[in-house]
Amino acid sequence: MVLMHTETMLEINQLKFTYKDTSKDKRYGDMDMCFDLSVNQGEILSIIGASGSGKTTLLNLIAGFNQPSSGQILIDGKDISRLSVGERPVTTVFQAHNLFPHLDVFTNVAIGINPSFKLKQDQIEQVHNSLRSVGLESFTKRLPSQLSGGQQQRVALARALVRKQEILLLDEPLAALGPAMRDEIIDLLKTLVAENNMVALFVSHQPSDALRASKHSAFIYQGKVLIHGETASILHDSKHQEIQDYLGEF
Repeated sequence: MVLMHTETMLEINQLKFTYKDTSKDKRYGDMDMCFDLSVNQGEILSIIGASGSGKTTLLNLIAGFNQPSSGQILIDGKDISRLSVGERPVTTVFQAHNLFPHLDVFTNVAIGINPSFKLKQDQIEQVHNSLRSVGLESFTKRLPSQLSGGQQQRVALARALVRKQEILLLDEPLAALGPAMRDEIIDLLKTLVAENNMVALFVSHQPSDALRASKHSAFIYQGKVLIHGETASILHDSKHQEIQDYLGEF
C-alpha cells in the first residue's frame, strides 16, 4: 500500500516570462506570461488550453529550458527556478518519444541512468524494474522500429521513471496514438504516478484525456492560469466564454 502525502509538493508563484514570437508569420505574437499553480504529490494535473496559450512554455519554465524574469518554482519549499536543467528534480516526456532507433529497449531506458551505458548491478535491476512497471520486461532486446506507437511511448515512460525524479512533465505524449491506446497509457500513467508519489503535469489538446487522467486541471489562456479546479467542472460547467470557445461542441 502506498502512503500518500497531502502537502503541496509543487508550487508556482507569480512565475513571469515574456514569450517572443520568432516565427515568420508572427502567428501568436509576443506575450507576457504569469503563472500561479499548486500540485499535490501523487497527483496528475492536466494542462489544457488553445494552441499558443502557453502550455508548453509553462513546462519549459519548470524544466529549466526557459528562464523566468521573476517568480518562484518551489518543490517541497525549495526554490529551483535558478537551477540548471540538470540540477532540477524534473524529467520530461515529449510528444516525440525521442528513442534512439539504433539502440534496443533496454539501452534506451538505461540512458536515463547513465549515458555511458556503464551500469552497476543495482542500476541494471532498476532498468528491468522500470520496464516491468510498463509491461515491457520481455521486450528488452527489441529496437524501437519493432514496437507499436504505444509501446514506444511506454519505453519513454520507463526511461523517465528510471531517473527517479520528483516531477514528471508530459508534453502531449499521446498525440500520435488512437483513442484506445491513449486510454491505456493514461491508466498506466495514473498508476505509475500514484505508486511513485510523483507530481505530473500533463498537457493535452483532448478534453477526454484530461477527464480520464486528472481530478484537477488548469486552463491556460494568453499566458495565465484562467482557472484551476475540478476537471469535470471546468469542462462541463464553466461560465468562462474563453473555455466555451475552446471546447466548442465538446
